[in-house]
Amino acid sequence: MRKIIEVLRLRYEAGFSSRNIARSLNMGHTTVDDTLARAKAAGLGWPLPEGLGHDRIEAMLYPPPLKTNLKRPEPDWQFVHTELKRKGVTLQTLWIEYKTQNPDGYQYSRFCDLYKAWRGTVEVVMHQTYRAGEKMFVDYAGMSVDVIERSTGEVKKAQVFVAVLGASNYTYAEATWTQSLEDWIGSHCRAFEYFGGVTEILVPDNTKAGVSHASYYEPDLNPTYQEMATYYSTAVVPARPRHPRDRAKVESAVQVVERLILAHLRNRRFFSLGRLNEAIRQYLEQLNDRPFQKLPGTRRQAYFSLDKPALKPLPPARYEFAKWKKARVNVDYHVQIEKCYYSAPYQLARQQVDVRITATTVEVLHNGSRVASHPRSHVKGAYSTDASHRPASHNQRLEWPPSRIVNWAASVGPSTAQLVQAILDSKVHPEQGYRTCLGVISLARKYPLERIEAASARALRFGVLTCKSLKSILDTGLDRQPLEQPEQLPLVSEHRNLRGASYYSREEVKTGAEPADTLQTQEHAPGRNGGGV
Repeated sequence: MRKIIEVLRLRYEAGFSSRNIARSLNMGHTTVDDTLARAKAAGLGWPLPEGLGHDRIEAMLYPPPLKTNLKRPEPDWQFVHTELKRKGVTLQTLWIEYKTQNPDGYQYSRFCDLYKAWRGTVEVVMHQTYRAGEKMFVDYAGMSVDVIERSTGEVKKAQVFVAVLGASNYTYAEATWTQSLEDWIGSHCRAFEYFGGVTEILVPDNTKAGVSHASYYEPDLNPTYQEMATYYSTAVVPARPRHPRDRAKVESAVQVVERLILAHLRNRRFFSLGRLNEAIRQYLEQLNDRPFQKLPGTRRQAYFSLDKPALKPLPPARYEFAKWKKARVNVDYHVQIEKCYYSAPYQLARQQVDVRITATTVEVLHNGSRVASHPRSHVKGAYSTDASHRPASHNQRLEWPPSRIVNWAASVGPSTAQLVQAILDSKVHPEQGYRTCLGVISLARKYPLERIEAASARALRFGVLTCKSLKSILDTGLDRQPLEQPEQLPLVSEHRNLRGASYYSREEVKTGAEPADTLQTQEHAPGRNGGGV
């Protein structure tokens, strides 16, 4: 009240404007204008009459509303609550419709207050309002189901995936062997098909299958999960860590599934995952037809009236599961994936790339662009190479396999063919002689074939099997000179220190006789120190 009096003083005594009064008293200028208008309507000026207390001033400025016996029509708050879940529907839209039908009804502010008060009487989970077709919540149940392997008697624990639509609470559940990425993605695809459409947003918990790194502000999604969401034209918004209300909808659905489905299956024995899912589907249909406890209708009825019309259509085909991996291109311009090797452009050697792996293909991506695609191989150690990924020099080399090299040499002449074959045979691996043979072929661009044939004959005669030697013969013109026959050399050279056959005869070994002409050689022969042969 002191501020109201000060407003009057500053206006009528000091002559301040409304904005200057608002700055002085730290008030809104609209509040100042309203106070001055009320004072004028009540006949209050400045100075105030003596003896006028604060209570009287307040009563003059803010008289109590006149009480009337008119009862305003009450809106159907359940209808309002349901309609708010539809896309684009707001409280103001519903209030306009209400006022059109009831001109004497509540004003907008009172309408909003009464709705909030009514909403507080409904169960707590209804405090969050979800638009139709907006969100699908997903998680795994805490309970698992035993499945017995018929042939071995081994008991496996099946995991139960749960998905629920935010507006209608329409629920889907299925069993999978694991909570791995492949099962996680497959369950999403089957849930979309069960619902007959896709929501705008997916809300998972921070499970490792869907979220690589949980963060309050920027959680990192698994690349496969992100790709699946893009394929279905939806967005993934994980629940925030330590915010249970973000996932309250799916936690409630999980609790319902555990109590109304899994609890009924606790005493049954299952010998296959298919049989278990058949039983789950039977109870699931009963769950979706079960009436709400505090709201009219069932999940199925709410689904067909709310979520179903608002869902996005499914794509023509189901998403094909693909794993993503980071790899580095080796110096041989191949990446290794599961002990198989796939080529990438040689310019990316030693660089990191992303690899997308499906059941049938392997794709290599760099900076978001696909640079290579190969059929997936399941043979360990197999190479899949695209010729366009090689440097031009490598392709030129591979255009001349051994058979083609030998055929070319034979077309030049028998000596050239023998030389090429000798070069290949002289190597431990024939591939080691490719470059030398390609060098011989390159000489044909500079020299006539008959000179190459003559030079090859001379190289064979002297046992030189290198391209450099062949080129030297051609450059110096030795191929034009007559090829002389080499002198016949004895097979064994005569030398005084060579041991003869008699050295190893049994008699000489027994007697220890040593011919004089071999004595010097034997003294230096290995194993002679210390006597004994």
